[in-house]
Amino acid sequence: MIFEGQTLKTLSCASDYTLNDIPLKNKKYLIVTKCEVVSPPLEAEIVDEVKNEEMGILKKPKLDVEVNNMQGLGIVLKPKQEMFTKSAAQIVHEQTGNMAPSARMAMTRRVHPLVSLNPYQGNWTIKVRLTNKGNMRNYKNARGEGCVFNVELTDEDGTQIQATMFNESAKKFYDRFQLGKAYYISKGTLRVANKQFKTVQNDYEMTLNENSVVEEAIKDGTFIPETKFNFVPIDQLGPYVNNSELVDVIGVVQSVSPTMSIRRKSNNENIPKRDITIADESKKTVVVSLWNDLATTVGQELLDIADQYPVVALKSLKVGDFQGVSLSALSRSVIVVNPETPESKKLKSWYDSEGKGSPMASVGTGLSPSSKSGGRSLYADRVSLSYITSNPSLGEEKPVFFSTKGYISFIKPDQSMWYRACKTCNKKVTEAIGSGFWCEGCQKNDDECNLRYIMVAKVADASGEALLSFFNDQAENVVGCSADELDKLKSQ
Repeated sequence: MIFEGQTLKTLSCASDYTLNDIPLKNKKYLIVTKCEVVSPPLEAEIVDEVKNEEMGILKKPKLDVEVNNMQGLGIVLKPKQEMFTKSAAQIVHEQTGNMAPSARMAMTRRVHPLVSLNPYQGNWTIKVRLTNKGNMRNYKNARGEGCVFNVELTDEDGTQIQATMFNESAKKFYDRFQLGKAYYISKGTLRVANKQFKTVQNDYEMTLNENSVVEEAIKDGTFIPETKFNFVPIDQLGPYVNNSELVDVIGVVQSVSPTMSIRRKSNNENIPKRDITIADESKKTVVVSLWNDLATTVGQELLDIADQYPVVALKSLKVGDFQGVSLSALSRSVIVVNPETPESKKLKSWYDSEGKGSPMASVGTGLSPSSKSGGRSLYADRVSLSYITSNPSLGEEKPVFFSTKGYISFIKPDQSMWYRACKTCNKKVTEAIGSGFWCEGCQKNDDECNLRYIMVAKVADASGEALLSFFNDQAENVVGCSADELDKLKSQ
């Protein structure tokens, strides 16, 4: 290796390279695009070994030329001191023999960034820091009983992933994982993350089993993960209300309340709480509730500088429906005051030049109360069709309500656009034996029935398209007449 004009004898590990052939010369050459030094300068050069039965591996002596000008003896040739040459494996073993296992492995393993992982990869090793650790939970379902816990891992680029362990692997790794420590992890599996339950911004989630390897990075774990944000504008928080997905927001602090004491129902414990109100370029405001240490530390800091209208970035907040839309910090939440980011500088510039004098409205304005079925509040601002189509888990457990705007691009002409319905309960009826129509819901025969729409149409907006079902009242608004009237027109 050439360093500052000098040639150093070191051991290097080529982590990215290409091997090419020279057909005419029957030779191979290696193009190294990424390498790292795995040992300090060596005392001996690694050369071709010459075996000797009596002395083992011996390097042939070289002659060194020494000029003695002081005695005028001219040029004296003397043999260079003999030395034993060791293989690369021997040298690495001697220099790393006293290192911890994780440190020795760090010199030879290839670490993958989290952003490069996918379910179709083979072997990989990651170096991450444990930034959140959940409690051990017991569960019981049709397949039996067990235990499970989750952790959140962050690499040096700030990318996060959630890892889950069940049963034996949960018991194996629960005590090994310590909050704040760095680890090398390998032999895990990845799958597409369930957006309904994920707590970090990653398309995949990790599962560690009993064969997974988790080693603490003792000497190579000094990196500090960069906090990465995926900001959601305040006026677009509606679809996240009462959802398990956490959000990141950034805003200018408008007001900070004094610390309040809230009594927890479960154990009658008093916990501190503080509310801050923030606004962004959408000219919407939202209240963020800080709890425990966040209320007394960061909350007090914000109160002290509230007259300066600081910018605050908040990560991993829960979206609730108090006052329409509200935010609440969790134990894993991160708050950065006046972050040095482009988003922060842009927001501060907007507020100083325009936002400070602009009227602001609460993001919860225009929301209807929660539905009786337990669905979340109806948000006044619309969502795009791409939001609906890209979240297939919407409505799996409970109804989800939202509004959208688009145009009808296609109505299938040969579909059954209506059904025969009971005049009393509007449920589907069947032809009775003899005459009339039988309603299973009312348990009775009727001589007549109504026709009610159930129409499917393709709707499009700027973000994409989706097939939507229109029931009777909505379909009448689209078609312009009742199903009975359309049936008469069709039969003419």
